[in-house]
Amino acid sequence: MSVQTQIPAGAAMTRSASAGGPPIKMVARDVKVYYGAKQALKGINLEIQENRVMALIGPSGCGKSTFLRCLNRMNDTIENCRVEGLIALDGEDVYGKNIDAVQLRARVGMVFQKPNPFPKSIYDNIAYGPRIHGMATHRDEVDEIVTKSLERAGLWNEVKDRLREPGTGLSGGQQQRLCIARAIAVSPEVILMDEPCSALDPIATAHIEELIDELRENYTIVIVTHNMQQAARVSQKTAFFHLGDMVECDDTEEIFTNPRDERTQGYITGRYG
Repeated sequence: MSVQTQIPAGAAMTRSASAGGPPIKMVARDVKVYYGAKQALKGINLEIQENRVMALIGPSGCGKSTFLRCLNRMNDTIENCRVEGLIALDGEDVYGKNIDAVQLRARVGMVFQKPNPFPKSIYDNIAYGPRIHGMATHRDEVDEIVTKSLERAGLWNEVKDRLREPGTGLSGGQQQRLCIARAIAVSPEVILMDEPCSALDPIATAHIEELIDELRENYTIVIVTHNMQQAARVSQKTAFFHLGDMVECDDTEEIFTNPRDERTQGYITGRYG
């Protein structure tokens, strides 16, 4: 995998707020992704604000998940994948030579489409990350992290008497909240969510959406969703992707009520997608 790390002219990274808005947590500048000879992303430019929810919408295969995986270098694990351009977290190039991808993924956590708890107890699912990252050595420290993570994920009251039972024994919605708790346990700054509700029923989906709204008080969240109503409910900013391009990004209300590009208009009104 090769990465171009030169910062494009005029793309100096700062955490100062743009136009008086929230500080910028992550920045993408001219990000291109290739799978072998096939280009999947065509020069994405995007700013992700701190303590906000950014929704990525668009038809299947348009590059949403590919872009999401760039933010914490999950594409490193894909053979023949090449990333060009710049992605910065707090002004630092995440593809820089001095960046440890494992440590980056602790700062930029990820929740996947299908709940994927480890084949361990509920307790050990949460404790695993803090232990391997050296965040807790004593049992009482681990206990505190497990409790707080499950509380923040809205799961503590449902599992507090079942902590030694397998995480795989929970319902689908509970498993997804367990995965969110697992991500929270290593104190990330950003949480990436790749269609986190697509495998869940409406009640479990509502729980996750409520949780996302609560979590943004402490975390920056980027969510890929095929559900436009969900994007409208949970996000403050929305970016529309189409055929590898980021067509436009604006306040969510503007995207859904007054899009600037006819491709966005066509997608949100159901003419294609």
